[in-house]
Amino acid sequence: MLFNRQPTPSGSGLSKQTLWLMTIGAGLVVANNYYNQPLLGLIARDFKVSESEVGIVAMLTQIGYATGLFFIVPLADMFYRRRLVLTIFPFIPLSLLLATFSYSLTWLAAASFLIGLSCVIPQLFVPMAATLATTDKKSYSIGLVMSGLLIGVLASRIISGVAGEYLGWRHVFFGGAVVMFAYWMLLIRQLPEVAPAFTGRYGALMRSLVHYFRSDRELRLASWRGACSFATFAAFWTTLVFHLEGPPFHAGSGIAGAFGILGVTGAVAPAVLGKRIDRLKKNRVIIIMSVVSLFSWLLLGGPGTTSYVALIIGVLFIDMALQAIHLTNQTIIFARHPEATNRVNTIYMTSYFIGGSLGTFTAALAWQSMGWTGVAIVGTGCSLLMLFGHLLFRRKK
Repeated sequence: MLFNRQPTPSGSGLSKQTLWLMTIGAGLVVANNYYNQPLLGLIARDFKVSESEVGIVAMLTQIGYATGLFFIVPLADMFYRRRLVLTIFPFIPLSLLLATFSYSLTWLAAASFLIGLSCVIPQLFVPMAATLATTDKKSYSIGLVMSGLLIGVLASRIISGVAGEYLGWRHVFFGGAVVMFAYWMLLIRQLPEVAPAFTGRYGALMRSLVHYFRSDRELRLASWRGACSFATFAAFWTTLVFHLEGPPFHAGSGIAGAFGILGVTGAVAPAVLGKRIDRLKKNRVIIIMSVVSLFSWLLLGGPGTTSYVALIIGVLFIDMALQAIHLTNQTIIFARHPEATNRVNTIYMTSYFIGGSLGTFTAALAWQSMGWTGVAIVGTGCSLLMLFGHLLFRRKK
């Protein structure tokens, strides 16, 4: 078969070409989950719905991604990795085409869920890079793929914001479908194979997720921190376009997308932070970055209502806090369970994106009722929940 290939031994090395294929691909694929956020205002006007109603598009994308993380990613321990990736991948361009030709908000919402569900491929690339890389290159390989993923998350807003303003939101999804089909062709030619490590049944694999979650308090706390931190991130980006379109800014979706440039500057942080976090006290990093997140939202809810400078400072601090907490969380859980990194990552990342979907939804409701002040209350509340949850757990421990 076209998808079949001889498995590459673990730790045998990862060529630069393959590593960059995964890195660039991680960014291109995950970008599909975020194209809609700067476009929500355009979509709302096209379908003649309210800003709170159109928020379901971004929310269902995140829920779809969380669903894929929980039910699809663990399959990488049971099936040959290349075959799994190449089998799932065609659903990405098909879902994007469904979004392109959606004639109602309901159809677009359904397509958005399918986009999120199928775009879990980067979460298969990260452990794949770790498995194939030599011992001295594992951290570098993981960090590079993670940087590609983060750049995709942030750069997608620039691309979709500018393209949406000049071409319309449907062209953004159509362009994404074309890019995904071309990348699928590259994967068929170049992606190596990795043999499965788990020999049991799918039911046993999924039950082990429950075991790890119930038995490890550190994993549960890391999942809580991840969910809260990503909720603050999603709340900001989901509603930023509405804030900028209204008074006193009166800016277009292109300006909202351009804010992604600020986030891209910090997207190379995983490779740098990963080495530093290993030498720092993780409890201190978590507390400091939780406070930074809280400060960011106080700034955004105050001067950020009227000032571009405050918005710029706020987004830089939110990105810094999110990435530092995320890396610290993963460092903790991977060190505790080296025999089950894929499964504990599934638990953590599922919680992470559930938090993002809830942050998206609550921020949309808050915007509808209270405007930017309501969004700032949501972000501040999530930051407080993250900080106090961590401190209370440490006290009980």
